[in-house]
Parts: sequence; structure tokens; C-alpha cells
Amino acid sequence: MARDRGRDNPGRAKKVRPEERPREVYVLTEGEVTEPGFVDFVRDHGTSAQQGHSVLIHFKNLNAPTKRRKPLPLVEEAIPYVATAERAARKAGLEEEDWNWPQVWCLFDRDQHEDIPTAFARARKAGVKIAYSHPCFELWRLLHYQNYTGSFGGVCDDAAGRLKGQPGFAQTYGPSIKSVSPETAKRVMPDQLRDRYKKARGFARQLNARHKGPDQNKWDPYTDVVSFVEDGLGIIDY
Repeated sequence: MARDRGRDNPGRAKKVRPEERPREVYVLTEGEVTEPGFVDFVRDHGTSAQQGHSVLIHFKNLNAPTKRRKPLPLVEEAIPYVATAERAARKAGLEEEDWNWPQVWCLFDRDQHEDIPTAFARARKAGVKIAYSHPCFELWRLLHYQNYTGSFGGVCDDAAGRLKGQPGFAQTYGPSIKSVSPETAKRVMPDQLRDRYKKARGFARQLNARHKGPDQNKWDPYTDVVSFVEDGLGIIDY
């Protein structure tokens, strides 16, 4: 049987030019519910910074056990993905300065973890990017409702409690609901985020400007989820 020529074979996939490829973003999260739910919302409802630029998200630890979701193990698991992603990118004809060069991100919190500086150092050396919240991701969610400049003392329950107490928060889970459990509140609902991004981004940048020291344990309060949204996912609003 004669071999099909490339131009005559309707089953042959069209070759994608390097600049048309999506940016592949590998994501590992400390939280099992909240952070993946947030990322899903941004992916589905976010406004891209530049038309024609798309992002392909790879969640790499959705089924990981709790002990592997702490900052340092999270970074250690993420490190091999850098080489894997970059090798595939070079094979596809991409270069490091291209907009769609792949990225590997870890999203984790201060909580009571003691290995935060080590996790940051290893990530920096390996090329893993970090979106860090102190005391926890609930601070970023809270900033969608109000500014908050006081210290939480590293206690996430305080941030979570303030979030649950925001007017209209409980009703995002149902119009007749008056209060929600801590477990329910982990689920991110669209009305908690929609049309609130620019306000949250402004509040976060004000907070973060106060923290310049080398010890991330002392950045209270702090959240740079904005970097993940804009630099990783290429989103400027939602």
C-alpha cells in the first residue's frame, strides 16, 4: 500500500506553531478543596491579559495525602516538573523568553509550618514559583470583601472566621442559608469572587508592600496570589 503524503492525509494533525501553543502551568496546592476550586474559577471566568494567549493547567497533586501537602514536600514534589515541562517546551520550539514558556507553581500557606524559608530557598534554586499566603489562603478570599491590615498572629481560624462573617457570604451557598460550617466554607463559590478581583488585588499589594524582610514567617498578613493569577494564568480580572 502506498504511503500517504502529509498534505493528502486528512487524519494527520495540524502542526501547531510555537507561538500558538498554550502556556502549560503545573499547579500543586496545599489545600485539597479551596485552592483547586479557586483556580478552576479563574480559569473558567477570568479575563485574559492578551487575546490569543491561552493557558493549560495541570493539577499535579489532587490526590496527594495530607503529609505531602506541607510547603517543603510540596516544593520537592514540584521540582521534577520543571525539567519535564522545559524539556517538552524546547522540543516544541519554545524559548525561555517566550510568553508561553511553561511554569510550575506551588500554592501554600504559613499556617504553623516551620520549613517556610527552606521551601522558598529550594523553590528559588529550582525555578519553582510560589504563591504564598500568611496566615492562609482565606486572607486572599477575605480581601475580596474588605481590606485587613492587622496581624492575625499566624492564626488561620481568625481569617476564616472573618471571611465567614462577611455580609452575604453564607448566602453564596444558598439564598436561605444563614451560616456555614468551616468545612462548607472551604468551597469557593463564584459570587464570592466575581467582580471583586481588582479590589482584592489593590488591598493585597498594600499589605505586601509592608514586608521586605527575608523571613517569610514574619510576613503577617501577606498574600501574593495576585502573582499566580497574573504572571501564571495570564488573567487581569474576573
